[in-house]
Amino acid sequence: MKEFLYKLVKGLSRKDIPRNKRDLVNDLLALKVLSDGKIIKLKSSFRVGKVEVTKKGFGFLVPFGIKEKDYLIEQHDLNGATNGDFVIAKRLFKKGRPKVKVIYILQKAFSTSVVYLDFKIKNGKKEPVLKNIKTDLEVFVDEKKKTFNSLPKGAVFKVNNYTNKIVEVLGVLDDPLVDEKISLALYDKKEEFSKKALNEAKAFGDYIDKSFYPHRADLTDLSFCTIDPLSAKDHDDAIYFDKEQNELFVAIADVSEYVYLNGNIDKEAKNRGFSIYFPHKSVPMLPRELSENMCSLKENEERLAFVFKLTLNEKNEIIKEELFEAIIKSKRKYSYETIDKFLEGNFENRDEIDDEILSWLLPLWKKIKNIRAKRLKTGLDFSSDEIKMELDENGEIKSVSLEEETPSHKLIEDCMLLANKAAANLIDFGIFRVHDKPSQVTIDELYQSLTALGIEVKTDEKNFVKVVEDIQKQASDLGIKKYVDKLIIRSQKQARYDATNTGHYALGFERYSHFTSPIRRYSDLTLHRILKATIKKDKKELEYILRNIEALVVKISELEREAMKVEWDFYDRKYARFAAKHIGDEFEGIIEDTEIPPIAKITENKLLGARIFLKNRAKFDLFEKVNIEIDSVNIGTAKIKGYAKTDV
Repeated sequence: MKEFLYKLVKGLSRKDIPRNKRDLVNDLLALKVLSDGKIIKLKSSFRVGKVEVTKKGFGFLVPFGIKEKDYLIEQHDLNGATNGDFVIAKRLFKKGRPKVKVIYILQKAFSTSVVYLDFKIKNGKKEPVLKNIKTDLEVFVDEKKKTFNSLPKGAVFKVNNYTNKIVEVLGVLDDPLVDEKISLALYDKKEEFSKKALNEAKAFGDYIDKSFYPHRADLTDLSFCTIDPLSAKDHDDAIYFDKEQNELFVAIADVSEYVYLNGNIDKEAKNRGFSIYFPHKSVPMLPRELSENMCSLKENEERLAFVFKLTLNEKNEIIKEELFEAIIKSKRKYSYETIDKFLEGNFENRDEIDDEILSWLLPLWKKIKNIRAKRLKTGLDFSSDEIKMELDENGEIKSVSLEEETPSHKLIEDCMLLANKAAANLIDFGIFRVHDKPSQVTIDELYQSLTALGIEVKTDEKNFVKVVEDIQKQASDLGIKKYVDKLIIRSQKQARYDATNTGHYALGFERYSHFTSPIRRYSDLTLHRILKATIKKDKKELEYILRNIEALVVKISELEREAMKVEWDFYDRKYARFAAKHIGDEFEGIIEDTEIPPIAKITENKLLGARIFLKNRAKFDLFEKVNIEIDSVNIGTAKIKGYAKTDV
């Protein structure tokens, strides 16, 4: 919807109105909200935007497609709009702060919500109540109360927000296997694909015939390899280094060859935006017939690839960038752990293929270390310690550990960065990955927090990278580097996708995009289409792809944040289940947020990484070590509460 609304603000040709939006357009034309001509456009006295409602009952309109401050919405002018809804509002030309009045609700924040069944005693009788699983507040559902009397406490339902009717029974809160259904339903995500999309994916078969692709470069004799997590089933990228010619080949799955623009698979991929990764499984952006088979660069299987050949000079600088379609065959599927052993000099149990790959991989690693060192002179570098959770067969936590960045991660990361930069160099308008410089206000707040931690900040407005390096050195000496890194990251603006290039501040790149993961990111798939049209000089195709790109990049950025929220919500639910069995037990933790209520993070055991909302009224210091006693857990909202003891 948001993508379409941006088009209305900018102006939309009548012939480009989607079928499913024609009734909406007719309604808005009847309300005289839109100009009625060959180009349909929102009139200047109206605004389209998202509603944000405060606790006091009034709201604000965050306008779309126009750079303006938020508009105030008085409570009586909300006209039924609630937090997160997309609306059309009319400007009110009155004295004081600019105001608007909601005249049309275009879309509720989410089409569905998740509720669970509880019971309360009223007039001596047990009465069923339904509670929103995010807020724990009672909600109205248009169903007869007697319907729930025979159901167990904690039954979980998906509710249509427009009709207030139950549309699906998800399970019961007592069952850990319901967690992924809840996390997906909270953000309108689904795992199943339509029959049309599945049939389209299955039609491509299980193998490719090289004779159908005479125009593609045949690179199947080169010893490409993939390097991914041990559990990975989708392999987006493979690398090969020709040490004689000093050429790095970065081969990426050629997804656009299978996913046609506006086809059945494409429509679903566009709505998903990103694959979602849980500890035990993935919810892919593409049907598994593609994501784990025909598109995946599987070992010893010929696959279509979109390849960058990057030529380096003696100083390890890229002097030539070539992009072309090819066919490759990955000779070996490696895990990060295996490559780390090789880079450490442990070559046990290797075979002839390993020897062939190592003959170029080890020289490449030397060059990448040099390239990385140069890059970090102008870019920021932070400790990466992602949580790795393992679940048992019952869907409960089996183990939790920190997955630290290792040399193998750095090798692949910098190879992919080189390809992403090269891709961005080929376009002037389309889809870029951008990151803006943080505001001076947030930087000043960061410096104040660091000073309170005993870190002396030597400010340098011209070289923030040098300032950060000095901060990190002091933080390392104090034993709090990974926590300070997170503090610095919080002060930065969020990276996003944009149709025009504004550079990537954190990486220190003038131009950057996402090219290397088209199996799991719609942004990369879109860029592939743009690049193919560009190198083929197909202006008509390029214009068609770029027609609504400004609206698309906004949508993709939002879908990225939603995918992350689904994953975080799932982890919170698993932590809550474990904590519920340990009421009264103590765990080591550290204060991560000193606001009210303070928030601590557990630093040990199966609760490693869990957030605890503290009931203490006392003031805490940031990163103060504490012992936390688990006091209460709400399985529905996935919130854990406890008390912190500072005498550790």
